[in-house]
Amino acid sequence: MNKRPSYLARALGRKAPYQPAQSLRQDLDLTIVHYLSGPVGVKGAQPGDLLVVDLLDLGAKEEVPWGFNGFFAKKNGGGFLTDEFPMAQKSIWDFHGIYTTSRHIPGVRFAGQIHPGLIGCLPSHDLLKTWNKRELGLIATDPDRVPPLANPPVSRTAHMGKMKGEARDKAAAEAARTVPPREHGGNCDIKDLSKGSRIYFPVYVDGAGLSVGDLHFAQGDGEITFCGAIEMAGGWVHMRVELIKDGMSKYGIKNPVFKPGPLTPNYNDYLIFEGISVDSDGKQYYLDANVAYKQACLNAIEYLKKFGFSGAQGYSILGSAPVQGHFSGVVDIPNSCATLWLPTQIFEFDIRPNASGPVKYLDGSINMPISYD
Repeated sequence: MNKRPSYLARALGRKAPYQPAQSLRQDLDLTIVHYLSGPVGVKGAQPGDLLVVDLLDLGAKEEVPWGFNGFFAKKNGGGFLTDEFPMAQKSIWDFHGIYTTSRHIPGVRFAGQIHPGLIGCLPSHDLLKTWNKRELGLIATDPDRVPPLANPPVSRTAHMGKMKGEARDKAAAEAARTVPPREHGGNCDIKDLSKGSRIYFPVYVDGAGLSVGDLHFAQGDGEITFCGAIEMAGGWVHMRVELIKDGMSKYGIKNPVFKPGPLTPNYNDYLIFEGISVDSDGKQYYLDANVAYKQACLNAIEYLKKFGFSGAQGYSILGSAPVQGHFSGVVDIPNSCATLWLPTQIFEFDIRPNASGPVKYLDGSINMPISYD
């Protein structure tokens, strides 16, 4: 269930090996993305049902107790803050039971919350056609945009199982990429889909076709670094399934619904950074919550730099640590208000404001590897 395994080396001993940032460079073929377990057929599942999935347990494989966080070069997809961080960089995180630390980001230690970044059921042929029509239509509005507006099917690298010949090529030419979330679930990257969670998935085909993968050890809301969260080098999931017949119409459900599990990192002291619908150049947007959340993230990163973190280290922290993101106001024209909740207890020193001013605890001697274009 590794994400983009072509640049994951096998761990030697109990710590991850040295991995340069070139493993996230701009020429990495991202048409090969998620390797999933599934699709698994569920006896009796029919279109219109709800597939109830209980995440009973999740964990890291003992032989690879490590993961990584990274952001791609802008030319190769970038991340939420790709204009500010256009080069590929990565940080390695070692697991110590439920906790994690990074050799590339000193002064930070936090508890993880293992979850699948990607989980969902198969689409019907009609739903697949709908996806391709709307996403290809979006791409056509600005086909040369970098990063692109969406990711179209790529027949050359589509994984089509046992299909061969013309049948394989025809299906691959319209096969949906696993990059975004959609009606079936997919790559939603919800950090609270962890141990003890229950998910209600719409069923679109006979047998449901449940797949899961892209395991994260921990993640901040939004997975803002794109190759975000702490991507696990290897992990496992135990699940249980049952059905609610005709559940989609009974409950009016067209997208997945879930109940979070009872086990979450117990952090209760936060610094909360606000952002509004005005970008870094002072341009006003109308109730743009995306712009507002981006500004909240940038405000948090600028704050962390006062304590000696580099901008890239701050960015990686927001993508990896149990950070909360909230939309606090979306009606007061012209500005939406978004907030980013940064837990202060994950730091080995006090980052709260005081009259004496910030203390630069880090001297800049340790930073994240970078790959220049």
